[in-house]
Amino acid sequence: MSILKKIWKFISSMRFAILLLAVLALACSVGSMVTQGQSFAWYAQRYSERTAALILALHLDDAFHSWWFLLISAFLCINLLLCNILRLPQLILQYKSETSPASVLSGKGDISSNGISDPEAVFRHLRMPAPTSCRTDDGRNAFFSVKNPVGIWGAWICHLGILLLIAGFTLGQTTQQQFTVYGVPGQTCPIGDTGLLLTFDAFDVALRPDDTVEQYTASFTVRSTEDGSSRSASASVNHPASLYGMKFYQNSVGWAETVTVTQDGQFLQQQILCTGETLPVENKPDLIIDFTAFYPDLVMEAGSMPRTATGSLNNPATLYTVYYQDQILGMNILMPEEELTIDEYTVTFSDPQMYSLIQIKRDVFTPLAFAGGLIIMLGLFCSFYLQTEKLWAVEVSPGCWTVSGCSRKGGVLFREKFLREVS
Repeated sequence: MSILKKIWKFISSMRFAILLLAVLALACSVGSMVTQGQSFAWYAQRYSERTAALILALHLDDAFHSWWFLLISAFLCINLLLCNILRLPQLILQYKSETSPASVLSGKGDISSNGISDPEAVFRHLRMPAPTSCRTDDGRNAFFSVKNPVGIWGAWICHLGILLLIAGFTLGQTTQQQFTVYGVPGQTCPIGDTGLLLTFDAFDVALRPDDTVEQYTASFTVRSTEDGSSRSASASVNHPASLYGMKFYQNSVGWAETVTVTQDGQFLQQQILCTGETLPVENKPDLIIDFTAFYPDLVMEAGSMPRTATGSLNNPATLYTVYYQDQILGMNILMPEEELTIDEYTVTFSDPQMYSLIQIKRDVFTPLAFAGGLIIMLGLFCSFYLQTEKLWAVEVSPGCWTVSGCSRKGGVLFREKFLREVS
């Protein structure tokens, strides 16, 4: 056997498929354990510089888009495709054999019964399809019936579904577009470079009787800058919306406030900031106001960090940080009506409200992966519920028949059913 034939045989073998599945499972495990999409500094802070360098070198920071993950998936798809192609002619011949008179009558039955005067009644009692008349090789009258012959295709259909599922997931991960927008009702944000604008219409927090959060729901309108069309929808946790070929997920929430800056008592600028955002002072860009955190119900305890007792606006407080030329100038907590004064500038935080963070995904291969999942379910159904059963009757003497039967799987259950109906 030549080297190429050996390679071809190995690539299309079940051993190679099992090896690839094991490696793919290991890769998914590693990808789920390592936080994705962070910087070298972030990994170095939590692990070590050597570990951080290894993570980036092996592309573990973006495992599901790495070249090695795509290569494993591609080889697995090739293996499944070859397995299905190579097995298809054999399956077609097997299917034809399962339903041909010569094959059925020459087969070995799991069980048989002699001296049957009305064999057609046995077929009816066993709920077999209408029997087909034929003759044996020695000219005797016979008829047979095959139930669920499609069951032999179960494993092949499963392999096809797995192939489509992996191909859909891999292609989706490779070509998927993801965007994140966040804001408060009334704000409009661009969705990346898609030419779409998202306007937050409303944000609702549903509470349980014990005041714990039951559901977050964001209502928004998406408008196309190309044709002017617009569509409205709502997204809540675990209930995404679909617009313009994209999925909109209610991903996270937080607090926002309106930050107003005056200079010598004269209005200078105003902007809504979400926690974590910064505002450079308009005519002094080296001076930056950072909206560090918000506590809707502030609790201060000696020797501990500030925290919030509830999510309600009972005792709201704002934690700010001021930077000047990249150096921290000060940090403190402001209560309502309090102002931050920096030389001739006065900064106020007001109108606290919750913002919604919407994660947007566009994956044109999701239908392919979904179809793969459905096909896998169909294959499992064929394998486990459509058991191929054969029943045939041969006339041994006028009015006296021998009825035999077999089942490709579940032979014991078929024997019990046969004995119960024939007796």
